[in-house]
Amino acid sequence: MTVRTVAETGSTNADLLLLARQGAEEGLWLRADRQTAGRGRQGRAWSSPPGNLSASTLVRLRPSDPPAATLALAAAVALHEAVGVFGVTAQLKWPNDVLVTGAKLSGILLERSGDAVIVGIGVNLAHHPDLPDRPTTSLAAHGAPVAPEVFVDVLAEAFARWLARWRGEGIAAVRAAWLAAAHPIGTALTARMPDGSAHDGLFDGLDRDGALILRLAGGERHVIHAADVFLA
Repeated sequence: MTVRTVAETGSTNADLLLLARQGAEEGLWLRADRQTAGRGRQGRAWSSPPGNLSASTLVRLRPSDPPAATLALAAAVALHEAVGVFGVTAQLKWPNDVLVTGAKLSGILLERSGDAVIVGIGVNLAHHPDLPDRPTTSLAAHGAPVAPEVFVDVLAEAFARWLARWRGEGIAAVRAAWLAAAHPIGTALTARMPDGSAHDGLFDGLDRDGALILRLAGGERHVIHAADVFLA
């Protein structure tokens, strides 16, 4: 496990993807003090001012690994664990959001090229943006100021542990830990689908592959593989 730090870059994900194509090994982390072109899920911009965490790590897929997409759950569990080290109680929301008192604390973005998966993680440590569609927060807002260089070391250790469990025990172990850290079964959610439609229902867990199960008003269970999910 190695953490490299740069003062400024466009995107740690893009930089690490280039390093992966040049032969970088699994376990490399890249952290930027400032990121000018950070990206979130579905092409959204991600605010990355100094004082927050902007970092990415490299995973090299093996033939026996679980499905690559389930790394998002492992990353979320590791990030939840790291946040807890600093005394802040958080919850997970599908697919990989860490929430504190219902407000978004972080973002996780996975990108793949061949056997390389780049796991990008942004955490609002010192600052949080005002967004029109969801509440946000930071660790500093909850009385837990922490420097990015300190947080990334804790996160890297937690991620290494969960990566090993993901490989050694399969998705079931990660899924169980994710559910233990998530909002309760029965929580009201709204899922906005990629086609623009929306479904309201109650959280009914995850299927065996980590997809969201939403129980609709009529009692039917709807399995969701891609959506923006909001607490209702």
